Amino acid sequence: MRNWLRIAWMPVFVLLAACGSSPEKTAEESPPPPPKTKVATAPAEKQPVEPVLPSPDVQVVAPVPRQASVPDAAASSSETPVPVNYQDHPAAARLIDKLAREEGFKRAHLQQVLARTERQQWILDLVNRSKVKSSSQAKRPKRPNGSWLRYRAKFLTAGNVSKGIGFWHRHHQVLRRAQAKYGVPPEYVVAIIGIETRYGGYLGKQRVIDALATLAFDYPRRAKFFTGELESFLIMCRNEGLDPFKPKGSYAGAMGLGQFMPSSFHNWAVDFDRNGKRDLWNPVDTIGSVANYFASHGWRKGEPVTIRAATSNAGAVAMKTGYSTGYSPKTLSRAGITVPDGLEDSGKVSLIELDIGNGYEYWLGLKNFYVITRYNHSSYYAMAVHQLAQALKSRRDSTGTVVAQNRAPDRPASSPR
Repeated sequence: MRNWLRIAWMPVFVLLAACGSSPEKTAEESPPPPPKTKVATAPAEKQPVEPVLPSPDVQVVAPVPRQASVPDAAASSSETPVPVNYQDHPAAARLIDKLAREEGFKRAHLQQVLARTERQQWILDLVNRSKVKSSSQAKRPKRPNGSWLRYRAKFLTAGNVSKGIGFWHRHHQVLRRAQAKYGVPPEYVVAIIGIETRYGGYLGKQRVIDALATLAFDYPRRAKFFTGELESFLIMCRNEGLDPFKPKGSYAGAMGLGQFMPSSFHNWAVDFDRNGKRDLWNPVDTIGSVANYFASHGWRKGEPVTIRAATSNAGAVAMKTGYSTGYSPKTLSRAGITVPDGLEDSGKVSLIELDIGNGYEYWLGLKNFYVITRYNHSSYYAMAVHQLAQALKSRRDSTGTVVAQNRAPDRPASSPR
């Protein structure tokens, strides 16, 4: 709600908080100690791809020099961390000055908030380990190893489909209204929520303000980005009447059923239940917000997302692949890739490669496929969303009206109100 974002489940740099992204996020437990969760990671694409966090709209920021006053982010997690608040941190003082000057905050209030905000060493350990691991996996394997099958298996499960059908049934009227307004089919909205948080089953347990402050003030490499997210979070809490210590989410500060970052909240969250508040812990507002996010990033109503490509030789293996590639139908045909009828005049498309163990499977990514990657910058993530969406639609079409199981309230008890 990437652009960078995340459901336990996102690729490179992504250790999700909620979902099964959760948005992976597979989730983080509130420390200490940090949970030992496995993260589903997508392999490196054959062209440079900017790393992403578990959630949308995360942009890569150039490293900045580490200040001598900043505690060592690589401190061993085996040592018991000493709680540190940010009341007197130099970067916090600059943020207070900016919010007081530009947004009308009272300095005393911000000082009180930051005095209660705690540094989370386990988050710093986590992102540093993730950085090392992702660097070691930067090169494409010399031969297929089934990475797509393993990644896909994290999300396309019988349980995830069944729960998604229940979620769809409970909110079918809201999903229909969102489709009418934004042009996004219900199955794709439901799939995003399913991958990000297992339909609200895992929203993350980390206080968002602690996560954002830790990464803003003690992780120099991404300080600029997370300082902006912390600023957006504080403004969100003021505008929406939230206690800044109540919202919980991922280790990276992603929030709610759709795992939006605070800046994404400001740009794309909507009050879809018309109660005067934008609440991403509310399924109704989440449905409208996810659909609005897609529409705002160029979703084309009624158009397909991706099409399986047939290859007649090894030409595709030599080509760059990934959501950011762009090939004309003629170029693909010359490489031995059959372009389906109707795409000859569609302009450029991306070539997506899926590692299926005994070889590679190729797909053509269309405009709507690229839109999904604005939520999380990964071809595997977008393909998982697409295939889960298709599985949900197929199940619902085949069963017709279904009886919702394990019905959840429209406003989860974890909503930070």
